[in-house]
Amino acid sequence: MNFSPKNKASNITLLISAFVIVSLILWNTNSFFKKFKEEERLKMEIWATAQSELIQSSVDQELGNLTLKVMGNNTSTPMILVNEEGSIKTHNISTEKVTDSVYIQKKIRQFESENKPIHIIQEGELLETLYYGNSEVLNKLKYYPLALLLIICLFGAVIFFFFKTNKASEQNKLWAGMAKETAHQIGTPLTSLLGWNELLKSEDINPDITKEIAKDITRLQTITDRFSKIGSIPNLEVHDIVEETEKAYQYLKRRSSKLVHFSFSSEIDELPVLLNVPLYNWSIENLVKNGIDAMKGKGNIAIQIEQKGQNVNILVSDTGHGVPKSDFQNIFNPGVTSKQRGWGLGLSLVKRIVEEYHKGKIKVLSSSKEGTIMQISLRANT
Repeated sequence: MNFSPKNKASNITLLISAFVIVSLILWNTNSFFKKFKEEERLKMEIWATAQSELIQSSVDQELGNLTLKVMGNNTSTPMILVNEEGSIKTHNISTEKVTDSVYIQKKIRQFESENKPIHIIQEGELLETLYYGNSEVLNKLKYYPLALLLIICLFGAVIFFFFKTNKASEQNKLWAGMAKETAHQIGTPLTSLLGWNELLKSEDINPDITKEIAKDITRLQTITDRFSKIGSIPNLEVHDIVEETEKAYQYLKRRSSKLVHFSFSSEIDELPVLLNVPLYNWSIENLVKNGIDAMKGKGNIAIQIEQKGQNVNILVSDTGHGVPKSDFQNIFNPGVTSKQRGWGLGLSLVKRIVEEYHKGKIKVLSSSKEGTIMQISLRANT
């Protein structure tokens, strides 16, 4: 997509603003995390002090309410106490796991990596070591920036696809408007040509000349009709798919180079299908011309019709250079072309005519260095 300098400046400003906002949110979240971690550390140090008083107290000594309250209040932070003899006590850890020594040792290593252990010392002697992990709130806060980034990315993707779709819609309207204007502009000289041809018929001129001119005028009328239908929903009527395909085939055969050998075959004599004839013929024409271009104007073009259940398949094959398998889907995208002067609209237009207007399917059936087979599938009107 092309953007004006003004749009580019707006997009850069928007991008920088979004980056600054995200950076501020992440910095603020990180500050909260550090603050909570400091408060958690202070809480653990107070708990360790209460534990030290508990160890120092005699059996018959009555503990103060503060000590008991401090020790009883901590119900969220997981802790492991290891005394000098290696005896282990746990707090806020699943009772099913406390007997699993491997799990406890793994937790000790985890807690040690998360927080610096607190040593409970009495008169210079190490009595116990307190290992503690992050509380549930801290763990959730730790992953909050990632969740926030994910939400921002999803939101950004939604905005991107919205503007992309909006841009594509605007482009479609522009192309449709240009097509209709082209049809309108062709209409004026076409009417004049009709009059001149009628005048020529009244003169002493070879009738074959005026007959061929009439054919080309009819062709121009068909092209005008095609362009006028772009951007609007075309009317579909029941037509014989075999007859209409053969008509398109014969027209292209007569007006193509003698170096291109055409062949037409059908497994069925006739089959009614809902068609918009001008647009359907346009699709066949585009596929044939693409094949001729792929063969560099010399080779074989074959059109084959076969019925498969309720569907009819129209196969257009050529003996060109082929299409890489990785491009089987890409070639139907607007702007994709292998020609130096191509617009990349032909196959995109065919796909729209077949799939959107006729509710059919088009695909690359096969492709190699020996040639390509394109397949149009339409539903029979039975």
